[in-house]
Amino acid sequence: MPIQKEPRWPGNIKPFLKWAGGKTQLLPVIGEAFPEKFKAGQPFSYIEPFVGSGAVLFWVLKTFPQVKKAVINDVNSDLTGAYQTIKENPLELIAILEALQQAYFEKKEEARKDFFLEKRERFNQRNLNLLENTALLLFLNRTCFNGLYRVNSQNKFNVPFGKYKQPAISNPTLIKAVSATLQKVDILNGDFEQTLHSADRETFFYFDPPYKPISQTASFTAYAQGAFDDQSQRRLKAFCDKLDALGHSWLLSNSDPKNVDLTNSFFDDLYQSYCIKRVRARRAINSNAGKRGEISELLISNYSVS
Repeated sequence: MPIQKEPRWPGNIKPFLKWAGGKTQLLPVIGEAFPEKFKAGQPFSYIEPFVGSGAVLFWVLKTFPQVKKAVINDVNSDLTGAYQTIKENPLELIAILEALQQAYFEKKEEARKDFFLEKRERFNQRNLNLLENTALLLFLNRTCFNGLYRVNSQNKFNVPFGKYKQPAISNPTLIKAVSATLQKVDILNGDFEQTLHSADRETFFYFDPPYKPISQTASFTAYAQGAFDDQSQRRLKAFCDKLDALGHSWLLSNSDPKNVDLTNSFFDDLYQSYCIKRVRARRAINSNAGKRGEISELLISNYSVS
């Protein structure tokens, strides 16, 4: 099965959130790195323990029709709750987003900012039902600065207002397409290690964990309470060792510390017994537009990648 060179989404589908570390731009190289047996059409189950915006998930379900089942997971309950809401209640969600969009568009900039802060405060109450929580998450994602999701140590969303003229707060076509695709996807909310319970004999794991920061100002790990620190990276590697021993194929993405320090061999040492490939990627989220140039990222696998 030839791998397409540009991402093509199922119908009108694409990621419904802007998410730090989204993999849309790397889909061609990630696709090329998939095991040859799956590219040749062999059936398999797909598990993604850090789902993020779902770019790889949607691409996999389009590219590999032989996928028997798909399982996604994330520790961020706002994120997994959004997937669950879109899967189960797309029409109710669309109705709320339409109302939010109309109310937002009717206001001038200063009033829009007040409206944004009001909704951010309500979202941070952390006592909303799943439907409203998801609607406000999507609203904030479309109207906050740079579309960034970030929480503080109290699990409060703290991204400031973004000045956009016509943000696409509601996108009924996309939500319906995502909902249809998610009907064959199981959604988990918890630690990445729990996903092993969903694996069967022929399962492929793709890992896109919170990246190891390559500078003091480059950390996007605050997407949930608690940091994904070096010890977490080592625990993930130990989980990959377990998968390897069980005969499961896996592919993992991460940052390349050598972008800023050629002597930093953290991942080269940690995954020295596996295949490590460096690929070029472009930073998509940075407050300084001048720092959004190309950098190296890592693709690590327990099978050979050309």
